[in-house]
Amino acid sequence: MRQIIDERTGSYSRQPTMGEAHASNMRIAAHVTVLHEGDPARRIMEVVDGAVMLTKLLPDGRRQVVELLGPGDVFGLASCDAYACSAETLTAATITTHDRSALERDPVLAARLLRRFEAQLCAMHSHALVLGRMSALERVAFFLMRLVPEGMVGGTLRLSMTRQEIADFLGLTLETVSRAFSELKRRGLVALLRADEVKIHDRGTMRRLAGAA
Repeated sequence: MRQIIDERTGSYSRQPTMGEAHASNMRIAAHVTVLHEGDPARRIMEVVDGAVMLTKLLPDGRRQVVELLGPGDVFGLASCDAYACSAETLTAATITTHDRSALERDPVLAARLLRRFEAQLCAMHSHALVLGRMSALERVAFFLMRLVPEGMVGGTLRLSMTRQEIADFLGLTLETVSRAFSELKRRGLVALLRADEVKIHDRGTMRRLAGAA
């Protein structure tokens, strides 16, 4: 079955999906929680289009954004019977869900998802380096350069995350993120067109700040 979201309410309905009997597709509005940390882990989810963030609630009540996902990425990992993270759409997104039991019955699906998880694990290692070794300015530069599509020469980045969500992803305070954006602008590296639009002027310096070669 396939599930289609109502963009106004966030609710969805099921419709048939061709091909995999264990799979269903969901069209989900922006800023909808797809799954909650600690819920029973019955499904593995795959982003078809759009953006999703994974979050964990810390013991002191703060939230850490642990991963940002785009097309092709997979989530719903669980070391036991409960989801390890919550997942929320940042933009309207299409998500394919698979029964966890299907991985045992479908080795082709299992191998494909494993390759995707391996790539995401490498990305999380980079995120850990950012949190442990980079300054606030370097972290914000890393975040912005991560959003630049491969092959993009000019143009404007549209941010689907609020400044607070960026802070939660980079392990910074909201005020520190705002100061870092202002400093990048002061140096002439970026232009802040709107709260959700950034134009990168000096990609070489930004790449060096972000730790890229």
